[in-house]
Amino acid sequence: MKKTAYQSLLLPIVADYRQRPYDFWLTHLDGEPITFEITADDGTRCQVEISVFWDDKPDEDIRVMFAIDDGGWRAFAPVTDSFIIAHDGTFVGE
Repeated sequence: MKKTAYQSLLLPIVADYRQRPYDFWLTHLDGEPITFEITADDGTRCQVEISVFWDDKPDEDIRVMFAIDDGGWRAFAPVTDSFIIAHDGTFVGE
């Protein structure tokens, strides 16, 4: 698959997870990443990994990083996206 196909798969996942509040992300900080598999229209099985960590200082902004790959060579260079959420639920830098 091309990079744009991975980006298209990741876009609605990121949009869905952006709906979750700051408190949701607090429960996932510095723990095991959230992982799940999806299947592309062409049948390619892809793994999505969501990592959550403090962006700069503890108890402030949280960075949420998304990665998608097919388990092949793409696992060495996954397609990624991220956002930073502040205490008040706004997104930093947007």
